[in-house]
Amino acid sequence: MSSDELVEKLGTQIDSELLQLAITHSSFAYEKGGSNNERLEFLGDSILGQLVAVEVFKLFPDATEGDLTRVKNSVVSAPALATAANRIELGKHLRLGKGESASGGAAKINVLADAFEAIIGAAYIDGGIDSAKELVSRHIFPLISSPESIRESSDPKTALIELALRRGMDQISYEISATGPEHERVYTAVCFSGELELGIGSAGTKRSAETEAAKSALASLNR
Repeated sequence: MSSDELVEKLGTQIDSELLQLAITHSSFAYEKGGSNNERLEFLGDSILGQLVAVEVFKLFPDATEGDLTRVKNSVVSAPALATAANRIELGKHLRLGKGESASGGAAKINVLADAFEAIIGAAYIDGGIDSAKELVSRHIFPLISSPESIRESSDPKTALIELALRRGMDQISYEISATGPEHERVYTAVCFSGELELGIGSAGTKRSAETEAAKSALASLNR
């Protein structure tokens, strides 16, 4: 996807240089030189916490402080942010160093979560609190009323099965193919509901390929 496609999925206009910085992991900056997204991540984390706290306070007027804290913490957690990131396929855009990329950094929960927080920080710098709130409202607030969806990042295959059951879809299955020599085998999994193709993913093991295909399917179904 191009950066324009990422902006379209985000649903919020962000200065292109700020957005590029927000998706730049420290490993990339170390190898290529320049800045990384850690300062934007710090800012985005603070803004996200405030916005979610206010929203939770309004949504649950009878909840105790402890209940409000638990809801807020679950929504601003790394798995929740990674779920939001996976839904817009953010991993495809991340600027990672060679080592981080080779170790599957684009699918790591913490890497995805940090990048999403950095994007929130970038939105704030570019357009103020209204821009940041637009982003959080679109991608994070829906998780408050759907806590089970937070599991999408940590267990996407199970989350996909549960979603398919809720929607009355056919059974989920995978077809796997392999390419490359034995020591560098790449597996590609195609995810189906009945005969309907839902998503495709590739990885170095069959299980990981199925996981990537499930993430792709979830991203497509949750658009």
